[in-house]
Amino acid sequence: TTHYLFIVVVAVNSTLLTINAGDYIFYTDWAWTSFVVFSISQSTMLVVGAIYYMLFTGVPGTATYYATIMTIYTWVAKGAWFALGYPYDFIVVPVWIPSAMLLDLSYWATRRNKHAAILIGGTLVGMSLPVFNMINLLLIRDPLEIAFKYPRPTLPPYMTPIEPQVGKFYNSPVALGAGAGAVLSVPIAALGAKLNT
Repeated sequence: TTHYLFIVVVAVNSTLLTINAGDYIFYTDWAWTSFVVFSISQSTMLVVGAIYYMLFTGVPGTATYYATIMTIYTWVAKGAWFALGYPYDFIVVPVWIPSAMLLDLSYWATRRNKHAAILIGGTLVGMSLPVFNMINLLLIRDPLEIAFKYPRPTLPPYMTPIEPQVGKFYNSPVALGAGAGAVLSVPIAALGAKLNT
């Protein structure tokens, strides 16, 4: 019983760690500007939490389970904003699960080698997470329309939209986010694994 209770505690605390790592939700009115911050923070935190959790259980598939928990958390938050009167697409739910599946796959394919999981899996997460989320954000309607029509009451002054500037963020965030995420995921995941041993 203690063993399974600890698994639940690790899953919940790792999820909270990821949620608190900078932006974890794409608010439509600030989505493109926060994309790089999201890519860096979430790729590193996903790898740290998932590697720690996966090495503790020793079972491939736990990283995907971990990403699924975060996805559920975000859908609850999306529902809360929708209940407050904001449009359904005011929050875009991030895509964690495919990247976590790649991490699980690398752990399984390397016969549960933790160093390979960190190096290969961390790189795959860092490169794939920004791409999946860029595709995700391209499917939503114009963020500026949402920004002016539905301003958030807690939006800091420096984030308040003044003029249409969203277009300039379409060019480089995938490359920057993927590069930084891939580079940072590996050493931070290694640190997480070291703490686990």
